[in-house]
Amino acid sequence: MSAIAAVVRARVTHQRTRPFAYAFEHRTTSWLVDAREPDAAFPRWLRPVVGIRAADHLGSTGDDLMDKVRHLLHERGLDWSAHTVRVLVNARTAGYVFNPLTTYFCFGRDGALEGILAEVHNTYGERHMYAFAAAEPSRSGQRAGAAPSFVTGTVSKEMYVSPFFTVEGRYDVRARLTDDDVAVTITLTQDEQRVFTGAVHGRLAPATRRAVLRALLRDPFASQRVALLIRWHGIRLWLRRLPVVPRRPHQAPRGMA
Repeated sequence: MSAIAAVVRARVTHQRTRPFAYAFEHRTTSWLVDAREPDAAFPRWLRPVVGIRAADHLGSTGDDLMDKVRHLLHERGLDWSAHTVRVLVNARTAGYVFNPLTTYFCFGRDGALEGILAEVHNTYGERHMYAFAAAEPSRSGQRAGAAPSFVTGTVSKEMYVSPFFTVEGRYDVRARLTDDDVAVTITLTQDEQRVFTGAVHGRLAPATRRAVLRALLRDPFASQRVALLIRWHGIRLWLRRLPVVPRRPHQAPRGMA
């Protein structure tokens, strides 16, 4: 798996099925970067206005994103080596960043995918981390002895995200990263009914100077636009009289405070 930074012209889809159907799709610009040098995608003269900062992720303390990933793995009792960590993330632009989901693909020294960390942010400034180990070849339909190329897993929902869903049920996650593309799909099931599916998928393009400048000219305020779209769709759901669920404050898990 190449550690070269990449521009991701991503397609984001959301689909709600209860109590009524509601779906949307939009394009955005994301970045796939190495946790050791998350800012390497951007020319130095651009970094004052666009960049990826360790302080925006996995808690507000610490200057090194790779150290923060390994500290969190230790806190969670996960024995992944995380020799290489590729991060699917939105950049901070014009002083603002919002990442509904940041995905950390952790690889061993042999290049095999060990698992992912899924860092979820809500619009209230809260965050939570979910961990998923890579699928074993014998269970995933891959050739025996092949290195896993994707992650699947199930975990209980533990943080308030949408104001229209209670903090209950389970998330089913599937994530894939290849040399050509990246995809993450999360499904929420409540009362044994699939009520929501969110997905991001995009092709990878090497973050050459030309590609980076083209991406920033095409989508200069990606984080701002994502935050506005979330609120816009929330207003539309509210106008359709979807009841708002009261939020209970969330305590960030150990290692992310």
